[in-house]
Amino acid sequence: MMFWPFGNAFVFRYLVGVSAAVAVHSILQLMIGESRLLRKSSIIPSRNHAWLLFAGDQVLAFALMSAGSAASGVTNLNRTGIHHSSLPNFCKSLHSFCDRVAVSIAFTFFSCVLLASSVVLDVIWLCKY
Repeated sequence: MMFWPFGNAFVFRYLVGVSAAVAVHSILQLMIGESRLLRKSSIIPSRNHAWLLFAGDQVLAFALMSAGSAASGVTNLNRTGIHHSSLPNFCKSLHSFCDRVAVSIAFTFFSCVLLASSVVLDVIWLCKY
């Protein structure tokens, strides 16, 4: 992974980009749901809307899992170094950065769990109606 032409920065940009897309999707759904609650109408008005939510949540959960997995692999290589090459352990000199990245990756996987629970709720709603 370290010898990939785009390097570590691409993986972390991918993580930030997917996280931003998930944040936009979640905030948009929160605002739509809040406006429907204030109007005292159904939060999910139709099966088509439920299928759209289901698909969006699932695609974003998989993308977030992919980004978190890629970032955790690169972070692990940065922590341990590569033993059969001359690449050093980067986290010795950038300890606080590596700790912040590890926390970010942990929150990424927690967000995957939240999106997966949203997918389960979408399936329950689809089974009821």
